[in-house]
Amino acid sequence: MTDKQKRFADEYLIDCNATRAYRAAYPHIRSDVTAATNGGRLLRNAQVKAYIEEQQEKLRSEKVADAREVLEYFTAVVRGESLSEIVVVEGTGEGCSEARRMEKAPDEKERLKAAEYLAKFHGILSPGGALQYGTNKPEDDPLTRSLREEAERLDHADQ
Repeated sequence: MTDKQKRFADEYLIDCNATRAYRAAYPHIRSDVTAATNGGRLLRNAQVKAYIEEQQEKLRSEKVADAREVLEYFTAVVRGESLSEIVVVEGTGEGCSEARRMEKAPDEKERLKAAEYLAKFHGILSPGGALQYGTNKPEDDPLTRSLREEAERLDHADQ
């Protein structure tokens, strides 16, 4: 792969716009039609395509939380162990106010929502909201299914 092709691929990864990426890698090209045509052609180039897929996989693995991380976060919220940052406006006198940032633990509504997700994941809450403790049957919603599959994959990887 040439340096310009690599530059095109890196630019393409920014916003997935082949025309813009081609013009950034080949600045002497002025025509959008030429840039769009050649950008599309480069996306079909085997080396460029492989490089883009490799970089996207790296980004996915670095930026996307896995099932274990999501479950740990929900658990921390349920237990009130996580903190979020909020902006509070306070009066300073004479009709003036000042904004400041402060950390706060999850409120009851946030904790309840996290508990609901965990209960669905563990199969103790039906889609209608009824408790089914001990039935441990998987739910049909995509988040629960995805979390369960990722947790099973991680369990098999640990063994």
